[in-house]
Amino acid sequence: MAKPTFYITTPIYYPSAKLHIGHAYTTVAGDAIARYKRLKGFDVRYLTGTDEHGQKIQEKAKEAGVTPQAFVDEVVKDIKVLWDRLEISYDDYIRTTEGRHKAVVEHVFETLLKNGDIYLGEYEGWYSVSDETYYTESQLVDGKSPDSGHPVELVREECYFFRLSKYADRLIEYFESHPDFILPESRKTEMINNFLKPGLQDLAVSRTTFDWGVQVPSNPKHVVYVWVDALTNYISSLGYGTDNDELFNRYWPADVHLVGKEIVRFHTIIWPALLMALDLPLPKQVFAHGWLLMKDGKMSKSKGNVVDPIPLIDRYGLDSLRYYLLREVPFGADGTFTPEAFVDRLNFDLANDLGNLLNRTVAMIKKYFDGNVPAYAGNVTAFDADLLRVVEETTSKTEAAMEHMEFSVALTNIWQLVSRANKYIDETQPWVLAKDEAKRDELASVMTHLAGVLRHVAVMIQPFMTRAPKEMFRQLGLEGQDMSWEALDTFAAFDGAVVTDGTPIFPRRDVKEEVDAIQEMMRQASKARVEEEAEEEAADEDVRPEITIDVFDQVEFRVGQIVEADKIKKAKKLLKLQVDLGSETRQIVSGIAEWYAPEELVGKKVIVVANLKPVKLRGELSQGMILAADKDGKLELATVSENMPNGAIVK
Repeated sequence: MAKPTFYITTPIYYPSAKLHIGHAYTTVAGDAIARYKRLKGFDVRYLTGTDEHGQKIQEKAKEAGVTPQAFVDEVVKDIKVLWDRLEISYDDYIRTTEGRHKAVVEHVFETLLKNGDIYLGEYEGWYSVSDETYYTESQLVDGKSPDSGHPVELVREECYFFRLSKYADRLIEYFESHPDFILPESRKTEMINNFLKPGLQDLAVSRTTFDWGVQVPSNPKHVVYVWVDALTNYISSLGYGTDNDELFNRYWPADVHLVGKEIVRFHTIIWPALLMALDLPLPKQVFAHGWLLMKDGKMSKSKGNVVDPIPLIDRYGLDSLRYYLLREVPFGADGTFTPEAFVDRLNFDLANDLGNLLNRTVAMIKKYFDGNVPAYAGNVTAFDADLLRVVEETTSKTEAAMEHMEFSVALTNIWQLVSRANKYIDETQPWVLAKDEAKRDELASVMTHLAGVLRHVAVMIQPFMTRAPKEMFRQLGLEGQDMSWEALDTFAAFDGAVVTDGTPIFPRRDVKEEVDAIQEMMRQASKARVEEEAEEEAADEDVRPEITIDVFDQVEFRVGQIVEADKIKKAKKLLKLQVDLGSETRQIVSGIAEWYAPEELVGKKVIVVANLKPVKLRGELSQGMILAADKDGKLELATVSENMPNGAIVK
């Protein structure tokens, strides 16, 4: 008999910068559900990937002096390293620059064009490069993007439109007839009241002002707009519209799209409308989670509160981080990351509760039964039946919570069982039973019940933790035994099991020391990002100054002579120059270190933008800009004749 299928997706991430703990939160959550469903016997497909096209990527690549493809290739490498470190068990990683994806996007676009759901027109309105989204005047908030607060620009261009307005009534009807389509419920209300009821406008789905994207086959000067391109990943990865569509037939419609609350609109309005136009089934559910915030708001380089997951994994282990992310925040709501809460969870939940229960149980079985787990003999002590009742309740409650993606609820239930088992030790007092040979059967029952609880807990925490469950089975003498969800049908399967010593799975930590360490990690992560961006921006300013014509006559170009040049520590692209402008000598930081050694520059006469506002780059004052030309990625300084006096105005 074929297994039931379960298809779950994350958003495909935009590789314009390094990912942080907020991105890890979404992907770990998806991984927990995928692992849970596999334990339950489902044929699971877990998809993640990257959205690699668009104007922002093209501009970022230009700033970095590389092709867009080279730029995204490098970022994707880092993303995959992060997913490997988090042990994300994805089944497919889709990249929108892959041929398999492009072919499906072309097919979808041309199909909708042929059917009349896409038509050619002209767009004039507001566009956010950062969000890659068009907005009407009424949608702007204080003249900026309503989604992110990013600046917008007025654009006018020929483009293709999707008849989104055509599907408003069908979407409302679908939402009302499928109450679990959008969760949490508040997100559905938001979509209906803020977007559908006021009326939908047709959606611009192509651009002509950049070329990094999937070209429209029938009109190649147009590039398919990001959301039609990006959203199609959920079916392109399955081979929709191709000769190899077996995966599509098996897994579509998706069981759940996991998305951040900021992109709910695209996944619950634009994507369903596109699917309706293609006459395809809609995904069964879109679940919008909240943001992982800091005490002082969103993560920000300027606030010094960026959290890089990898140093946390290196110091505390993967299971500690995964547990914290899924236990601390109710999935669907905003939550707050604090170093104090992280260390408290590690010490109290993991070290004190679970770790201590395992250590005490293994030690007692070794002491009282030479390490042999006693055979299960049913309920012997007065406390066994109640412990078993909690075991059964925990299993059913955990299943119910996982079906609704209530990770924190599931973990709370499991830890209530852990707490009940610790209380069971206090109730039965095995150290007292061990002194009375007549109580030997009771002592054996206590040991077996404790081992049985730990076995149950190890199975149930597998969706959340990847290392601890196997180590628990090893210490309980169960290495290699069944760890599927069906194993929970039997309480104490310990035939011949012999416990094994092991180091504590979660050692206790000094709170102040660890809080200080995490805060330093955050400062270093924020500092590294600021420095990387400052270096890139400085190099870009020196290479490609962009000045509008209406201010050109205000720019002052002067001849300057480089009299001194030095490297800047930890800034491989930057040099610190002392430039003689005739009446004064100025310090200028220039992004030319990759093409010039400092000693080559001394004596050169260059053109300086002399009336730029001074800025600090890598802690060094820069009082101008030196012009350079770019040929095939190589920079050459714009120089003048040796006869030109220092300070002469260039016209």
